[in-house]
Amino acid sequence: MDNNLKEKIEHEISRIKKLLNDAQPLLDLCKIREPDFIEITATAQILHSFYNGVESVVILFLKSINEKAPNDIRWHKTLFEVMFGTNSKNIPIIRKDIKEQMEKYMYFRHFIRHSYSSELKWNEMEILMNNRRASPAVSLTLMLYSNKGTAQAVSLHVFFGSPLD
Repeated sequence: MDNNLKEKIEHEISRIKKLLNDAQPLLDLCKIREPDFIEITATAQILHSFYNGVESVVILFLKSINEKAPNDIRWHKTLFEVMFGTNSKNIPIIRKDIKEQMEKYMYFRHFIRHSYSSELKWNEMEILMNNRRASPAVSLTLMLYSNKGTAQAVSLHVFFGSPLD
């Protein structure tokens, strides 16, 4: 894989990690007490940004294998399927064992884009936050293929409610 592309992917991963590190005080507060409207709205933005970051990494990966990113009306859903191997090369980009978990974040991303903050329900968001804590981490392993067919793994381990590595 091209070093420039690998650097771009690593940069996106570092942005996700920075987002979560910067959000840690809010995430800790939400463990102590139920958040107010402003805190719920901020937490929703964190969840949204996290998933957007994952999509950005996947789009960069698709470029590395000369695969076009989806551009249909349901492109987020199509991209989600591509992440787990439904692409022209049948290459799973993200481990399939976290597909169900990641799907919840994709649906939340859609919800937050098409709703008002006043419609957010903490009990539903808390489930997403707890899902992240329930498994020790959301781990994304991208197998980045070079032109010669060799693979390099780039991993992102995201811990919610505890420090990042």
